[in-house]
Amino acid sequence: MKPFSKLLGAALAAAVLAAPAVQAQEMKFFRIGTGSAGGTYFPIGGIIANGISNPPGSRPCDKGGSCGVPGLVAIAQSTNASAHNVTAINAGQMEAGLTGAATLYFAYHGEAKFKGKQKPKLRIIANLFPEDLHLVLPKGKKLASLKDLKGKRVGIAQAGSGTQIAVELMLKEQGITRDNIDEAELNNTQSAERIADGQLDAYFYAAGTPVAAMIQLDNTKGMDLYSFSDAEVKTSNKAVPYYTPSKIKAGTYPGVTYDVNTLAVNGILATSSDQPEELIYQITKALWNKNTRKLLDNGHAKGKVITLETALLGLDGLNVPLHPGAERFYKEKGLIK
Repeated sequence: MKPFSKLLGAALAAAVLAAPAVQAQEMKFFRIGTGSAGGTYFPIGGIIANGISNPPGSRPCDKGGSCGVPGLVAIAQSTNASAHNVTAINAGQMEAGLTGAATLYFAYHGEAKFKGKQKPKLRIIANLFPEDLHLVLPKGKKLASLKDLKGKRVGIAQAGSGTQIAVELMLKEQGITRDNIDEAELNNTQSAERIADGQLDAYFYAAGTPVAAMIQLDNTKGMDLYSFSDAEVKTSNKAVPYYTPSKIKAGTYPGVTYDVNTLAVNGILATSSDQPEELIYQITKALWNKNTRKLLDNGHAKGKVITLETALLGLDGLNVPLHPGAERFYKEKGLIK
């Protein structure tokens, strides 16, 4: 969180040094829930926060300053990821957050682990990038099938993550539950450390490639990735429809020299219906300006695939509304009629 603490500190310093200008401009904080530091949500959330921020006292966009929303200080907060974020957004504890499409669907409609706990305030700002499901194994270890996980020590991601919800649904189709594995509820970094130390036999994590914690594991102890069979992909997709067939290409992690069959879910930037239309309109506009484009292209490998052209990709089947502010922006751009 240090980079974002510095951003906040810089914003406050600017407010003091530029008092006359700031008095006419209200400072507004905008919290964005992300994920753990070893995943992809955290760095992507930080880039987005940087792009949409324009703290009081900043230089104007046309003079080389921030091109974000005037007066806005966006802060990326590390969380337990998708399920935590949608719950916090709905409760008004965060203004926005990143979430997998499957979790967003379950939360909005009150299904799976959200049964009886519908989150009707959730709204979409944009589709961002695909998150590939990784099943990480110690280097040299193989599984004949997912059923081989029975009796093993398996990381199923942290409580409050979309990965955990999806993985439990997928494994149930293979006859695997918490009753026949030794499950560990850990974040990505913790899981990678346990694999390296020999304390886990495998762990699941869905994130945009390449994933920081896995890069480190690959570069030190080494790792292998499980390649789902076509039948397992089909069964898993049936269990969680918003996880669709995908492939992690050979060389994505240097030590993994083969293509990996898996599934992927879209990562989405969500907010609440309580957020003002004009604010979300300006945030959506800032998300897709040229300045943010440069930050995304240079900040993370997955940033390059976050584009205006794919901002609405795959959203039709979710039946979760766009926020009116985002909808107005996309209509202006001709992406919605």
